[in-house]
Amino acid sequence: MTAQVLPNVVPQRLIGVGLYTVAEAARLTRVPPARIRRWIRGYRYKYAADREARYSPPVFPSEIVPIEGARSLSFLDLQEIRFVDAFRRRGVSWKTLRLAHERGQALVHNSHPFATGMFWTDGRAILLELAKGDVALLDIIRGQLAFKRIIEPYLSQLDFEHDQAIRWWPMGKNRRVVIDPKRNFGQPIVSKEGVPTAVLAKAYRVERSVVKVTRWFKVEEKSVRDAVAFERRLAA
Repeated sequence: MTAQVLPNVVPQRLIGVGLYTVAEAARLTRVPPARIRRWIRGYRYKYAADREARYSPPVFPSEIVPIEGARSLSFLDLQEIRFVDAFRRRGVSWKTLRLAHERGQALVHNSHPFATGMFWTDGRAILLELAKGDVALLDIIRGQLAFKRIIEPYLSQLDFEHDQAIRWWPMGKNRRVVIDPKRNFGQPIVSKEGVPTAVLAKAYRVERSVVKVTRWFKVEEKSVRDAVAFERRLAA
């Protein structure tokens, strides 16, 4: 099967960019699948007074073009979803989000502006630049809690290289669970030994013994405990 991709994602780069179904993306980001689909492909709606349906465009397009009709997302797409969700939770409108994303692409010269190190090093200044002319976004950014409570918690879980997010520590960098598009196709693993968290957690559910799992997979106890805690959190 030949994958059709966008110009900036050549076929050989499908290995190393992470590859997630919408369901997997929803599980990792805790954003409902239906919401993710609307964000990446847009949707049609109709008011009672309308004679024809209206179309709401995507907030951002997926980096990977659908393969035989199936939607797939990249590691960077996951990060965009996390940031869009953060802004939506603070009441930012669709119109404002689309505008901010469009301006962000031009400002930081990246198709995934929220997943760049520039937001980490100078996030407040960039957000203020994006918000010019938009009162709703400007009010949120100027708020005392805006940067620290909306942006910083998300960015602090990421590793950057050349101003691009390359690694996500969903439990924080003091824990061993990592999502790295260059390892295990971007699925969650324990960082030291590289074993998928789902595998360790499943083994623990069967045996109910951390010691046995460490022996079977030749991993440290901390890796098993972090993997089990992560998978439980996802299930919850």
